[in-house]
Amino acid sequence: MVTISIRRAEPSEAPLVGNLVHDLLDELSDEKGSSIDTVIEAADEALAESGVIALIASDGAKAIGVMMLNECFAIYAGGKFAEISELYVRPEYRSKGVAVDFLEHAQSLAIDRGWRRLEVGAPDQPRWHRTLGFYLRNGFEEVGPRLRKLLS
Repeated sequence: MVTISIRRAEPSEAPLVGNLVHDLLDELSDEKGSSIDTVIEAADEALAESGVIALIASDGAKAIGVMMLNECFAIYAGGKFAEISELYVRPEYRSKGVAVDFLEHAQSLAIDRGWRRLEVGAPDQPRWHRTLGFYLRNGFEEVGPRLRKLLS
C-alpha cells in the first residue's frame, strides 16, 4: 500500500523541484528538453515568486511527484484562478492516486485563496490521450486549444 503525503515545497527545495520537472520535460520531449541546470535555475526563480506554488508528493522520504500552480487573473474567469503549469508523477507511482491527490490538494488551496477555477493545458494529442482523459475524468472540461509564441 502506498502512503502518499503532499506538501508545499520550500524555496530551498528548488533543486528537488527542478529535477522532478526536468524528468517531466524529458518525457514530454523524448529527452530533448532543457539542461538540468537551466531547469533548476528556473525552479529557483519560480519558488521565489509569491504567486507560484510548488507541491511535492512523497512516499515516505522519497519525492515522487510535483505540481506547479501559478496564480493568474482574468476577467473571463471572474478574477483570480490558478493554472497548473506542470504535473508529474514518477512512472512507477502512476495509476495509484497520486495525481488525484495533487488535484484535491490544489482544489483545497484554490478554495482557501479564493481562486475561481483551475486550468491546465494538456500535452499534444493523440500521443498524450491518457493525460487528457485523466483531467476529463477529474472534472475538467475542454475549452479549446492553447497556442504559444516563443520570444527570444
